[in-house]
Amino acid sequence: MVKLLLVDDHAVVRSGLKMLLHGKEQIEVVGEAADGDEAIQAASVLLPDVVLMDLNMPHGKDGLTATSELKQQFPDIAVLILTMHDDDEYLFRGIQAGASGYILKSAPHEELLTAIRSVAAGQAYLYPTATKRLMGEYLEKLRHGENASSYETLSEREKEILSLIAKGYSNKEIAEQLVISVKTVESHKSNVMEKLGLKTRPELVKYALKKGLLQFE
Repeated sequence: MVKLLLVDDHAVVRSGLKMLLHGKEQIEVVGEAADGDEAIQAASVLLPDVVLMDLNMPHGKDGLTATSELKQQFPDIAVLILTMHDDDEYLFRGIQAGASGYILKSAPHEELLTAIRSVAAGQAYLYPTATKRLMGEYLEKLRHGENASSYETLSEREKEILSLIAKGYSNKEIAEQLVISVKTVESHKSNVMEKLGLKTRPELVKYALKKGLLQFE
């Protein structure tokens, strides 16, 4: 039996999910929470197998912060993000925070059940269109000749800045941490993007994840 904790700031959404999941084979809703703070407190008492986590909760901790803290305190609890955001940046920030899966609120009911059971079994889960999109981007890069050695063209400083940008630090924060100017950070960032053939921050985060530059607790 998969013990499930529901986390969403809308009571009607939680009620709808409970009705949907009621009586489903091998899934039991053991509790619910309206924000990240309540989620962490409930998890410490209920010790669910899976936390179904909303991202945007205006009161208390948001879903990303709560996910990160949950995984630090309870590494055996799987977090499945359930959100309206069909966006690569949110997707990779969720993965960076430690989530095992990411699914849209618009997904069919059976897909949600599959996602819950998958992360409970220790597997990762991405909604199909995201998987298809990411694979398409990867294959497109291969067709254009991207190879594993591109990372080796970066200087040590550029590798360091790549990792910090991917972890969410702003140019100003990186400059302060490395004791260099913001202008120098921007110059290094521009060089990194050009050498790796990247155009946006989400692409950079995806690249850093593939290279294993983001370490999770």
